[in-house]
Amino acid sequence: MAGRLSEIARTTPQLLASATLTVETPGAGFTDITQDAKEFLRGLAATEGVLFIYLRHTSASLTIQENADPDVQRDLSTALDRLAPENAPWEHDTEGPDDMPAHVKAMLNGVTLHVPVKAGALKLGTWQGIYLVEHRRAPHTRTVLLQFIGNSR
Repeated sequence: MAGRLSEIARTTPQLLASATLTVETPGAGFTDITQDAKEFLRGLAATEGVLFIYLRHTSASLTIQENADPDVQRDLSTALDRLAPENAPWEHDTEGPDDMPAHVKAMLNGVTLHVPVKAGALKLGTWQGIYLVEHRRAPHTRTVLLQFIGNSR
């Protein structure tokens, strides 16, 4: 195992900061919120720490995914539709045929993320972006909580 783990960097967090992000979705699909997360960190003058992202809904989700080729998002939407189709014999259909499939898709993706922050930057991979995934066909207003724990300048 020698050589696989970098030197351990230690710091004591001095800051806990939170904000609410309101996202208007156009309906089913991916909405990139990477820039919003970066803006939040810039506003804090964040240096080292962790950004926690939490979505307060059960029919949408959060994901870190490829941000270079839009075909990836289309294929991921297709895969989720195959895993939770609208025409399955769902019992819960109170809000329409896309309601229960949206809950299943949100459960698969999840509603929380955490991203390391180093030198004020999100430590995402080269082709990664942060997305709110709307699983309902109609537009919705979604609330995302951003919380940073770490240090600032």
